[in-house]
Amino acid sequence: MRYRLFYIPMTDLSFDVLRRLADGEFHSGATLARTLGVSRGTVWNAVRAIDAAGLSVYKVRGRGYRLAEPISLLDHATVAAHAGAYSQRWAIELLDAVDSTNTLLMQRAAHGAPSGTVIAAECQRDGRGRMGRPWHAGVGGALTFSALWRFDLGAGALGGLSLAAGVALIRALKKLGTDEARLKWPNDVVWRGQKLAGMLIEMQGDALGPSTVVIGIGVNVRLSNAVKSRIDQPAADLEAACGRTLDRSAVLGTVLAQLAIVLDRFAEDGFAPMREEWQRYHVHQGRSVAVKLPTGRVERGLALGVGDDGALLFQTGEAVRRLHSGEISLRGSDPAKTPRAQKARRVRSRA
Repeated sequence: MRYRLFYIPMTDLSFDVLRRLADGEFHSGATLARTLGVSRGTVWNAVRAIDAAGLSVYKVRGRGYRLAEPISLLDHATVAAHAGAYSQRWAIELLDAVDSTNTLLMQRAAHGAPSGTVIAAECQRDGRGRMGRPWHAGVGGALTFSALWRFDLGAGALGGLSLAAGVALIRALKKLGTDEARLKWPNDVVWRGQKLAGMLIEMQGDALGPSTVVIGIGVNVRLSNAVKSRIDQPAADLEAACGRTLDRSAVLGTVLAQLAIVLDRFAEDGFAPMREEWQRYHVHQGRSVAVKLPTGRVERGLALGVGDDGALLFQTGEAVRRLHSGEISLRGSDPAKTPRAQKARRVRSRA
């Protein structure tokens, strides 16, 4: 994430202090200083960094510091418990801060990191979304992680992988308690029209195989007002969608379990078996949309669904075009189905 104003970096000491404040109770500056072996002034600077990261810290003379509300920090045991039997498929590393989990894991992949390696971070300093856009994530409020998976398939056979990962994410979110999450082609999850989660997939390998994929996922678990102010589009968080407080480690474990199931299936059969499931959750299915092409031109038509390779089936006039990830941006232009929707359904049935 990128802080443009008043940025004070989170240091190792800041995270040490944060772990002690995570319970939402008061902790005196003297006790924190003594426990951590530093001065009270150093503790004060660490608290300022926590504040700058988007977490409100109350400071009361004679009582010390406490967070405005408790937060959940990532924990191996809780992640494994919620991943269940699938926890053995993953080698999970939990870090305090990185520039980008995807960048770090791509570097690890180039040096032989095994399939199933996962890096999750409390804080990303330079998180990236699709088309290089920054991903803003608050410390303790977002889940940001990347997963490495190796395929015998070549890159050309991995069409639809980002959509398959979206199916895994939707399944996990349903298990966590929300039935209203929807998929937005090619790699976003939305709730009531607001962005809830996103994915970024990067690949290495030969055209005929084998290939290595890093799947980066960011989920807004709890959004503070400070983080919302940095996001340039409507955004929602998972706690609002589920109507309850969530443990980020539980969210990570639940997502990893579903991701393992989906990736195994994808390696065997590709995206095709998941196509109908994806379309059931497609927020723009059968609706009028505006598509911005790489040239900057905007076209309007009907989103008919997706092909077996994950391409968007886009109808303009009598023609149905296949549009691929990375070429366009997609925005709903009319929440109601158009008068052409009946004909679109007939076209879709033959796609």
